[in-house]
Amino acid sequence: MTTTTKKKTRKTPAKSKANISIVPTVEAGKVTNAELVARRDASVARGVASAASIYASRAENSELWDVEGNRYVDFAGGIAVLNTGHRHPKVIAAAKAQEDHYTHTSFQVVPYEPYVALAEKLNALAPGDHAKKSLLVTTGAEAVENAVKIARAATGRPGVIAFTGGYHGRTLLTLGMTGKVSPYKKDVGPFPSDIFRAPFPSLRDGITVEDALTGLQNLFLTDAQPERVAAIIIEPVLGEGGYTPVPFEMMQALREICDTHGILLIADEIQAGFGRTGTWFAVEHSGVVPDLITVAKSMAGGYPIAGVIGRAEVMDAVIPGGLGGTYGGNPVACAAALAAIDAIEEEGLLARSTALGEHFRARFSEIGARVAPFRMWDIRGLGAMLAVEFVTDFETATPDADLTKAVVAHALKRGLILLACGMHGNALRIMVPLTASDAIIDEGIAIFEEALVAAIAEQNA
Repeated sequence: MTTTTKKKTRKTPAKSKANISIVPTVEAGKVTNAELVARRDASVARGVASAASIYASRAENSELWDVEGNRYVDFAGGIAVLNTGHRHPKVIAAAKAQEDHYTHTSFQVVPYEPYVALAEKLNALAPGDHAKKSLLVTTGAEAVENAVKIARAATGRPGVIAFTGGYHGRTLLTLGMTGKVSPYKKDVGPFPSDIFRAPFPSLRDGITVEDALTGLQNLFLTDAQPERVAAIIIEPVLGEGGYTPVPFEMMQALREICDTHGILLIADEIQAGFGRTGTWFAVEHSGVVPDLITVAKSMAGGYPIAGVIGRAEVMDAVIPGGLGGTYGGNPVACAAALAAIDAIEEEGLLARSTALGEHFRARFSEIGARVAPFRMWDIRGLGAMLAVEFVTDFETATPDADLTKAVVAHALKRGLILLACGMHGNALRIMVPLTASDAIIDEGIAIFEEALVAAIAEQNA
């Protein structure tokens, strides 16, 4: 007997009758910044702070327009995320092309080539001639947490040593490593155990490299038995802590100490990586090769992705299933990252970072001497990862956070987006896209000077 099976057809789902806006965009002139501030205050958790009171409508390269149509020069770059600028054409094209194929499968369910291709690229870019492997995740804090997990699995040890002023994230484990209380750690403890803090060499605090290394050795004697330490983690250039580079001799000494005690060295390159300092990774300036590198921010030109790059044998210490995350290594973000890396290479943005750093240093020195004598205490950093620190006077070098805040506020009024940083909140950091034109750079510097003059006049009134 022959039976006939009726072929099933897929029905198109009925459209929802609800009046839902799928993409809630705001056109310039349709709403004011003040109206959005009020809506935000009523709906967004207070703990999510914003540096500016303006709301974005659109952006292009190093410029941004708010919902009222006002234009701004962007020296913040989404907190060092936009080394290739807002909406880099190559990055946007790659992301859109990937979206035409698939946006998510979870690499742990059905893997895909963009994840593998990005891992290959990261392994090739990272310093060292040893075999490397990479893990892709979603956020910088997630990358740091996984680096610690990997280090503990590889060494069989629990301890982690971080440094004063270091910033490694806002999750509970990473807060244990972050070396600044307010606002990150305030009221949210206790923090995980087996995390120890060593002194960071600081000219401001009178701590030399020798002092810092002595402090680390004392830590080994008093609290952190070196045979129980899995990793030492350090930012080659402090981020939130003030854009202070680690002296090269300090990095080299840490490498020797880690080798002596079987400790893994983790370079947290989340803010300093992907050309910000004039090299792919800031640690390259010191000649040191770390065992693990955490990356995020400018890796994908604005798309959320992060990762850990490390020695192959170390990365393979965790058993299958022990690493990953539902969204880790999202295919659209992977495509964007590959395009952003290509853009950095093809447009010579490493050399551009070095040139920009020299230009900013020269201009800031001239402006400081001319309009703010004895107030700009330090101009520091690597490449285009620079900070200017303000003090009340050179004799006491007392941090002047009020002046810094005033400069940021006056700059915003004049069309320049700046961010502060530092343990005392008295430094301005430069994170302008490396793709910014010379004209835009000079426009931003001119606004900075106007804002500084206004802030000093206001303070002296």
